[in-house]
Amino acid sequence: MIGVRAGRTAPLTTTTARECRIADAITGRMDAFALPELFDRLDRSEPAFDHFFRAARSSLTVASWPEGSIDDQQPHVEDEVYLVAAGAALLRVGDEDRPVGPGSVIYVAAGVAHHFHSITEHLQVLVFWSPPRAVSSG
Repeated sequence: MIGVRAGRTAPLTTTTARECRIADAITGRMDAFALPELFDRLDRSEPAFDHFFRAARSSLTVASWPEGSIDDQQPHVEDEVYLVAAGAALLRVGDEDRPVGPGSVIYVAAGVAHHFHSITEHLQVLVFWSPPRAVSSG
């Protein structure tokens, strides 16, 4: 798994792309996850990501940023929906800031500049990607 931290690419200690669960849409298989368990796998001392699920048309990631940390993501080719599970921050989308906290749901279109900032409480986010997020196979 490769993630971006503080402007550099660094290996993460969570799952690799090869370990990412693949949904079998043809058979209608269901996968279920518990958010607390997914977030427990992340290193809370620095920004961390785990691309834990991938299907034909979407994928899921859990992400966390400690209080005061920097989200330096760049625009990407996938649409995103963020579900904030815990924490408090501002999300800048284009030139608009919006406060986010537990229960916030935010859609960001592909190619639009956005990032979390002013993180005042450890931020934990479930990210829905469409099409599926491309991840490195490291």
